[in-house]
Amino acid sequence: MVGRAAGPLRAGGSPLIRERRAMHEMSVAHGLLSILQAQAKAHGIARISRVRVKVGRLRGLDARQLRLAFEALAEDSLAAEAELDVEEIVAQARCRACGAVWRAADYRFDCPECALSDSEILAGRELYIESFDGERPDSG
Repeated sequence: MVGRAAGPLRAGGSPLIRERRAMHEMSVAHGLLSILQAQAKAHGIARISRVRVKVGRLRGLDARQLRLAFEALAEDSLAAEAELDVEEIVAQARCRACGAVWRAADYRFDCPECALSDSEILAGRELYIESFDGERPDSG
């Protein structure tokens, strides 16, 4: 027998949607840790204490889920007790027709000035490690 949904699914409301979101954050956290471990090794860092990342809103990442994924994956690594600071970058667009620049909330890219939909994204797709703090091994 085929089941039917009782109503529309809301983002985060379905266990399947939450699981897929968490998998996305887990994949990103894994990539962050790989980069951090390589950079720490290259600079003689034995332990990472803080990581600062910038994430554009258009990436669709949940900062809380990203922190949880990072914490889980960092266990038993040089970033095991690292604090992950996530700075969210708002989406911004520019109209190619009239040059207007606006904050593109809710994935709306129609120009608020001329109503055309010929826009370019200026910000909101970022995903990078801005910096990290670490400690070198004692040289005593």
